[in-house]
Amino acid sequence: MARRRISIDDMFWKKKKPSHERAMDWFKSNLVQGQGIIVHTRQPEPYPEVTGYFVPTLYEWGEDELARSCLRWLMSIQLPDGAFPAPDGTPYTFDTGQIMRGLVAGMGDVEGAGDSLRRAADWMLTQIDDAGRLLTPSTELWGDIANDMIHTYTLKPLKDAGERLGNPAYVEAVHKVLAYYKQQQELVPFNRLAHFHAYIMEALLELGEVDLVKQGMADVEALQRADGSIPAYPDVDWVCSTAMAQYAVIWYRLGEKERADRTLRYLEKIQNPSGGWYGSYGEGAKYIARGEISWAVKYFLDAWYLKKLSEDARD
Repeated sequence: MARRRISIDDMFWKKKKPSHERAMDWFKSNLVQGQGIIVHTRQPEPYPEVTGYFVPTLYEWGEDELARSCLRWLMSIQLPDGAFPAPDGTPYTFDTGQIMRGLVAGMGDVEGAGDSLRRAADWMLTQIDDAGRLLTPSTELWGDIANDMIHTYTLKPLKDAGERLGNPAYVEAVHKVLAYYKQQQELVPFNRLAHFHAYIMEALLELGEVDLVKQGMADVEALQRADGSIPAYPDVDWVCSTAMAQYAVIWYRLGEKERADRTLRYLEKIQNPSGGWYGSYGEGAKYIARGEISWAVKYFLDAWYLKKLSEDARD
């Protein structure tokens, strides 16, 4: 894999602040005032989906006012039927589920979050077919690198909505949808872009499906390199920054601290002077390789937070 040269300026900025502080600075520098975090630096418009699942991260890091501001914007753009739009204005089930994560985190702190969450959850139920498959009004933005199996990552916020709002129909829907996807043989193997595989691994872990997670992560572990990096696909040399941060999150939660630490150290090595990350690195990189993406920063901060918790627990 081609190595990026590190300049004197790069070294200066890497020493100036810890990696997690520079990552949070990137978020603040790329937040559209009064709205949300950008898609990436080559598409600097606010991204509802990522803003939504960034909200719990902001609360964890004590950035409560930023979390509130993001939630107020998200609630202002909710569609009449309860769904939330992608940047192109089209409603997506996945995006709506990620914004529900933010609404759950903001309940009791931001007025109206509970009502907004209820409307989103009600809409989510309309997307479940008789077999339990979770549909979406559009797949245009997915291209050929994603499919509806990533909808498993919407189930935890739907379950949380049922528990927080006292609506058992939401929880029952989660069981139905999970049962459908557990029957899909392609759910667990690492045979797609690592970022989307990691979504599914974290989704299953959130729902207590630890054995399935360990099966999927065994594929990842077999490919993890000595420096902590993980290929973006099983048969390529280039890496996906977000996926590595996601896998670090999963490993910390599974108690695999050494693997997680190695991956986090690798991410710190390739962190850009800005504090952010391109979507991918290395020869042949094909996943937003020239734009700094907001979701890599979110999962890096989540991983670093879990790293700190694991170290505090050992002291």
